[in-house]
Amino acid sequence: MEYPHGKLVFFLLLLSLCTLSALSYTLFSPTDNYLVDCGSIVDSVVDNRRFVSDASRRNSYSLHASGSASLRNENPFDVSPRIYQSAKVFTRPSRYEFEIREKGTHMVRFHFQKLNSSKFDFGDAQFHVLINGFVVLNDFIGGEVVSPRVKEYLIWVDTEKLVITFIPAKKSKFAFVNALEVLSAPKDLILDTAEYVNSEKTEEFDGLAMQTLEVVHRVSVGGPKVTPFNDTLWRTWIPDDEFLVSSFGSKRVYFSGRIWYQMGGASREVAPDNVYNTARVIRSTNDSVPDVNITWVFPVTGGFKYLVRLHFCDIASISLGLLYFNVYVNGNLAYKDLDLSRATNYVLASPFYADFVVDGDASGVLSVSVGPSSSSMAHTIVGTLNAVEVMKLNNSMGSLAGKLPAELVLQSWPKRNIGVLIPLVAAACLLVSLSMLLRRRMTGSRNSLTWSKLPTDVSGAGVK
Repeated sequence: MEYPHGKLVFFLLLLSLCTLSALSYTLFSPTDNYLVDCGSIVDSVVDNRRFVSDASRRNSYSLHASGSASLRNENPFDVSPRIYQSAKVFTRPSRYEFEIREKGTHMVRFHFQKLNSSKFDFGDAQFHVLINGFVVLNDFIGGEVVSPRVKEYLIWVDTEKLVITFIPAKKSKFAFVNALEVLSAPKDLILDTAEYVNSEKTEEFDGLAMQTLEVVHRVSVGGPKVTPFNDTLWRTWIPDDEFLVSSFGSKRVYFSGRIWYQMGGASREVAPDNVYNTARVIRSTNDSVPDVNITWVFPVTGGFKYLVRLHFCDIASISLGLLYFNVYVNGNLAYKDLDLSRATNYVLASPFYADFVVDGDASGVLSVSVGPSSSSMAHTIVGTLNAVEVMKLNNSMGSLAGKLPAELVLQSWPKRNIGVLIPLVAAACLLVSLSMLLRRRMTGSRNSLTWSKLPTDVSGAGVK
């Protein structure tokens, strides 16, 4: 017996699976895509990406630098990637200007590593960096960067240019950078709303997309390091071991199947497969629910707010509707009875993320925990987490580093030629003073000859 609608149902099911598969493997191509190899005379290829020498820059970006130099690493044994074998050095305030074709959130990455150079002592590398008027680095000490370091920022751009300014901290110091990335971000990377969580309340936090963010921590939970080569947005995710402080009763899980990305949910640009196919879980192995949490602690700077993005993907449950747990940030309940089946429209191995904004306090740490809730069930998974991202929000002064606004940071650089002007003014004042003193003496001498009184008792013998 044939069912007239059987073929149609099968076709629709196949079409939906193909759509999910296509979503999984669609590659992101940024509209604004600047990869700059600073100080190099040739292009460099790193992770299949071509960084273009700033000596051959095109009309789409420009460098304004009155005191700059290009350096090559003089250490023949350095095995760092090629973009770290050269640098652009700035002895005066200088700026790169990039033309922006697509307004919205942009990713800006700085690549730093000090070089061995006979021309510059990198112990004198100390500087500030601004992006479109936001202070992102303040008194950054480049001489301490002995291995490649990436500083990453997310900034909303609604102007025709993105301007990156380097300012030496003093006239005796200099700034440098090895490579730059300026990329337009996917539309769904930073949404405008998150949940603000503290000890007193949980409420909506609006305007998140307009903030400037610094990526402080990007961690893959339970898995190995994820390199830019294996990430859709060329990010690095480090293992969670150094941040894990309480893992009793938990275990790592690995998933070799398909991660099912869904329209309107987390995309591969939010986090790649390699992040979602590993996790740490708490499992109930008997008729009771274990009273344990998994906790991670991350160093932060007090006085700033932080976006905490938590990534979830149920890769361990044997069926839908079995996983319920609580999520805590800084010890406060951020998500009660999280039901991943419901959050992902009842699809296993489908990713979901949640954004929370919290305050960084004087303790200098930020904690994240997952554990059983009152809805958790025996013989099931009662807690899971796949990844954590921690991003610092700019303060009210428009800064991610320190309390000074961009205007004061720019004014910290001495005015042009002031070091020469002061001695010249002093010398001129000295010459004027000497001239006035000599003129006064000469005038006094002439006045003595003209107006001195003759003696009144002159004798006649003395008169001719």
